[in-house]
Amino acid sequence: MEAGGQVLLGRSLEELQDFAKAHGQPAYRGKQLYDGLMHGAHSVEDITNVPSSWRQELVRQGVKTGRSKLFKEVRALDGTRKFLLQLHDGYLVETVGIPLDDTDKQRLTVCVSSQVGCPMRCTFCATGKGGFARNLRPHEIVDQVLTVQEHFGTRVSNIVYMGQGEPCLNWRAVLASVEFINRDIGVGARHITISTVGVPNSIRMLAQALKERSLQITLAVSIHAPSQQIREKIVPSAKAYPFDALLDDCSTFNKLTGRRVTFEYTLLAGFNDSPAQAEELARTLTRHGLRGSHVNLIPWNAVDDAQFKRPSKAAGRAFRDALNRAGVPVSVRVTRGTEVAAACGQLRNEYQRTPLDALLRQALQ
Repeated sequence: MEAGGQVLLGRSLEELQDFAKAHGQPAYRGKQLYDGLMHGAHSVEDITNVPSSWRQELVRQGVKTGRSKLFKEVRALDGTRKFLLQLHDGYLVETVGIPLDDTDKQRLTVCVSSQVGCPMRCTFCATGKGGFARNLRPHEIVDQVLTVQEHFGTRVSNIVYMGQGEPCLNWRAVLASVEFINRDIGVGARHITISTVGVPNSIRMLAQALKERSLQITLAVSIHAPSQQIREKIVPSAKAYPFDALLDDCSTFNKLTGRRVTFEYTLLAGFNDSPAQAEELARTLTRHGLRGSHVNLIPWNAVDDAQFKRPSKAAGRAFRDALNRAGVPVSVRVTRGTEVAAACGQLRNEYQRTPLDALLRQALQ
């Protein structure tokens, strides 16, 4: 539900057929609604394959498609495009389209957000600096994928839940959106990645839910440090969710789903990017039976008012080589879209300068 009525986007074909019948219409009207939504209808009035009389009735009842307004779009020279979407309550949320030409085909990855802002407040993250307002609903996540697909004019091939927010604090809506994206947009489960910094109990619950649904998605866990001591300095939640407990849950995820975990590691110059720290990370992963897991190194994208610096390419190579020598699969992410405020939250913060938690307090008064 949105303010003012029901939302159509995010419902399965069967659910829309039931919706039609509940409104005194034949079931095939639900198929017409579904087709209209999947062919880009942004408002109920746009679903022209449905009789005008019923469209008018749906509008009168306050039924919405659930599509957001495009507030701002910026483009990078490498083809990356960031979209700032305005939700029904005025909040802004980011999504990014990242095209990549392989030797035999073109891929289009969408980086989606799962919350308006983020409550985790990691010290190097632009989203955390903007505060937190609310969870996104399933249709608001699906809308991001449809927006990128429409503006690029090509089919989306990969989805990463690595935008604003902590997906495991909104995992039911995230899972509902994953199921829709997989079933209705046609993105293979193995091409969908959920990224988390770690929320107690959530990884085990997510693993069980994925097993029950037979969804073989990838879990990416943002660790950003080789030890509990260092992690606590940049990830506030690490005090409540110790590093060893997090890695134990990652091991359980692997056993329950049969899917290896990817570890995201943001390199911060002079803080966590030394070869000795890479060796410590390898020992820690080995101790938890996770040495075969893939480590994705991410050179930090600078954000305003941050205390960190982007590491040199040489430092990144040295860290990578140390992990390689220890037998840990590793890669270095190619940074995309740096000239368009590509770090999560940068563009949103530029246009919604009042901290989100302050806006939320104002709305509740």
